[in-house]
Amino acid sequence: MNKNNYCIIMAGGIGSRFWPMSRTEHPKQFIDILGTGDTLIQQTYNRFKLICPEENIYIVTNEIYKDITKKQLTGISDEQIICEPTMRNTAPCIAYANYKIAAKNPDANIIVAPSDHLILKETEFVRVMELALDHTSKNDDLITLGISPTRPDTGYGYIQYLENNDSEIKSVKKFTEKPDIETAKTFIKSGDFSWNSGMFIWSLKTIQTAFEMLLPQIDNVFKNGLGKYNTPEEYDFIQTAYSTCESISVDYGIMEGSKNVFVISADIGWSDLGTWGSIYTHLPLDESKNAIVGDNVMLYNSSNNIVNVPKDKLVVLQGLEDYIVVESDNILLVCQKEEEQKIKQFVTDIKESKDKRFY
Repeated sequence: MNKNNYCIIMAGGIGSRFWPMSRTEHPKQFIDILGTGDTLIQQTYNRFKLICPEENIYIVTNEIYKDITKKQLTGISDEQIICEPTMRNTAPCIAYANYKIAAKNPDANIIVAPSDHLILKETEFVRVMELALDHTSKNDDLITLGISPTRPDTGYGYIQYLENNDSEIKSVKKFTEKPDIETAKTFIKSGDFSWNSGMFIWSLKTIQTAFEMLLPQIDNVFKNGLGKYNTPEEYDFIQTAYSTCESISVDYGIMEGSKNVFVISADIGWSDLGTWGSIYTHLPLDESKNAIVGDNVMLYNSSNNIVNVPKDKLVVLQGLEDYIVVESDNILLVCQKEEEQKIKQFVTDIKESKDKRFY
């Protein structure tokens, strides 16, 4: 295993679309949503141990999640948990992690990935990551992992690529935000688009050059901390400096403005598990096409439902079709599947009218 391989796992989000299981104090990445025995962040961490030395895996998260990160990822050191004092989107947290890694290994080759995605074809994932790392170790290029699309989907961003002599690593033509359904259909028909997975591969030197050129304000904030990273002085510096960073995504701030961007379009059994509906296709279904997580669920004349309840809870449903039924601690959610986009609004309303116990 190459000692220059590093991974930055982003684990600071709240995942409000997975309410009520995902809440501010215990968000989606720290939950075993699929009932596999491992939480999403544990699955992600274990996956990257196949690619990077364990001591080279960094978790970027919020200060309030430091303890739960240590509890779930046994063996990880405090130094590997990078805590954001405040949320500033993905570019600042990646820049911060870059400077910490640079203080240890200026020859680092880095993967950046979300903590809460599902990847079913791990052998293929490892192969693709190693292909990308080999490329970025020899070239000053930025690579994003694309997903071979299986359907027109309005829930993902798209990456258009140019055909070239390389069968897998393609030059990116353009990035497109989440399209409407008709546009998505034309993308799929054209055959030269991938879904945007939000995973990136680059060398430390290449990404730091990109920050210097395209996001100099953010780069200068962290450059002022040189000599403090991985020392007792780092904490106080970050507490003061981090909030001065521009809030911007690395997609918009770096990838869309760079010329040396490539994509590998892969079939890795991927899902971003962005909604309750998205997990439906990844759970076993009963004869009436109900997806059930829970040991004591009894269904009568009910079909096409998603049911996720505590193992010790007996739940009986009768005459229910196309619903999401979720119980978590002190909350029960019953919502039509086709209306699940309203869950984020439910959470907003609850924040305005109820106390923190409920969000």
